[in-house]
Amino acid sequence: MNKNTISIVLMVVGVVLLVLGLQEYGAFGSRVSRALGQGPSDRAWFLMIGGAVCAGFGALGIFRK
Repeated sequence: MNKNTISIVLMVVGVVLLVLGLQEYGAFGSRVSRALGQGPSDRAWFLMIGGAVCAGFGALGIFRK
């Protein structure tokens, strides 16, 4: 596998994790806990942060020469 393929895979995985994190953030249970004064679930944060990191590394790999 070359470097570009790995970077593209990281970008795709990052975007998927971001989408899953945003869906988890908007889920009914998460909205109820936010309404009651608690923050969003840890799972939503982990998915969004992990997705952002993966997408960032993928973008760096793609656009770096």
